[in-house]
Amino acid sequence: MKRLLKLESSALCLLAALSAVSPAAVAKGASQPRSNPDLRSNAFYILDESDSKVLAARNEGIAVPIASITKLMTTLVVLEAGQPMDEMISITRDDVRETAPGHSRLAPGARLSRSDLLHLALMSSENRAAHALCRTYPGGMQACVSAMNGKAKSLGMRSARFVEPTGLSSSNVSSPADLARLVRAAATNPTIRAYSTDPDHTVYVKGRPLAFRSTNSLVKKSDWQVTVQKTGYIAEAGRCLVMQVVIDGRNVVIILLNSWGRLTRIGDANRVRDWMESSRPFEEG
Repeated sequence: MKRLLKLESSALCLLAALSAVSPAAVAKGASQPRSNPDLRSNAFYILDESDSKVLAARNEGIAVPIASITKLMTTLVVLEAGQPMDEMISITRDDVRETAPGHSRLAPGARLSRSDLLHLALMSSENRAAHALCRTYPGGMQACVSAMNGKAKSLGMRSARFVEPTGLSSSNVSSPADLARLVRAAATNPTIRAYSTDPDHTVYVKGRPLAFRSTNSLVKKSDWQVTVQKTGYIAEAGRCLVMQVVIDGRNVVIILLNSWGRLTRIGDANRVRDWMESSRPFEEG
């Protein structure tokens, strides 16, 4: 009888000990799916480039309008064409007419170098600059757009389609996962890295200075290490942001599409970083 009571007592102690252990502690050491960060963007894709691991995603395979994210592809093919960076290019009435829905301070007749046009297209999302770059591409506008689609195909961007160089058309589309391919390709180009992350740039038109600023406030933040970036907005696309950043010493691609609040895409970027730093999704388990 005493032995039976002793066994029952031991069993009760074991049950009590197990009940005191939390489910998270029991699961520790096992590979568990991590919850996505709480983001407001309708679609997102977070990629750790060190091992091509997708850390979080939502609607990542659906092609949607990408607005001025288009300009990453425009500038990439223009740079790969190898035209002189110091060649002066005039803004024409065609550039104005084709970008009428967007705001611009570059009036017809303004002359800027190809380098300055690239700088403004990437940093401040200047529509007329992007249009002029593609218009003066070898073979003209049609050849430039064809090159953009050809480059997308070579990068494996199966969902991507481009019809013009600025992003003002909602027919320029891609999935978040495919945009990660574009960001990674753009990040290999030192000019795109430098120009897209510059906080401001001044150009001279007819001898008068025109100061432009970045559309992405994160490039000025000392606690952010942004290596390439592009913002975008049209009504059909919502507010968009794509970046390659360094977090915990690792290159991470962040794709945020269709954020409707004015500050939501920046808030989501901060939420991604906070989520990564707190949950350590780089690590297994």
